Amino acid sequence: MPGVTRIAGHAVALERADVDTDQIIPAAWLKHVGRTGFADGLFGAWRADPEFALNRPGADQARVLVAGANFGCGSSREHAVWALQDFGFTAVVSPRFADIFRGNCVSAGLVPVETDEQTVAQVFAALADDPDAEVVVDVAARTLAVPSAGIEAQFPLPDFARWRLLEGLDDVALTLQHADAIAAFEAGRPAWLPSVAQAGVR
Repeated sequence: MPGVTRIAGHAVALERADVDTDQIIPAAWLKHVGRTGFADGLFGAWRADPEFALNRPGADQARVLVAGANFGCGSSREHAVWALQDFGFTAVVSPRFADIFRGNCVSAGLVPVETDEQTVAQVFAALADDPDAEVVVDVAARTLAVPSAGIEAQFPLPDFARWRLLEGLDDVALTLQHADAIAAFEAGRPAWLPSVAQAGVR
């Protein structure tokens, strides 16, 4: 997956707290076996409302979702992250994320920007005044900014998560970082033990 250093673009304001993963992507969509094709199901139960945030003009061009606290609570489905990405979001801003959802974000390359409630409230206010205001997420510097409103704040991002996002490393890519060591280990295993080659996997 591509690495992400800096995100700059329009944002969608979703002023709701405790948005769970079933609200993000309803269970009926979990029959999909790939990581794409989920955009139409994103917030599916709410999209019938013409006034819903994702139905407003320009929302389909937004790169950042700004949400209330406890975003991504509920089940551990990775599909919630995939649906946000499939719609076009590359970062989500919230005062607090559910732990598993945050981990799924980092694994899939969606930037979880967790900042204090006051900063999020300021961003909501800035977007209410100017829905087209540019929101900037700098992963390298760990900063969130709305330049036109004079907002800039740091956000915590563990070094390992920051490195993964910058380098674009999902779990498979992380494993392949050790390809030489894995190959050396396999080469030294007794021939009578099961191997990937014996299983017919190439």
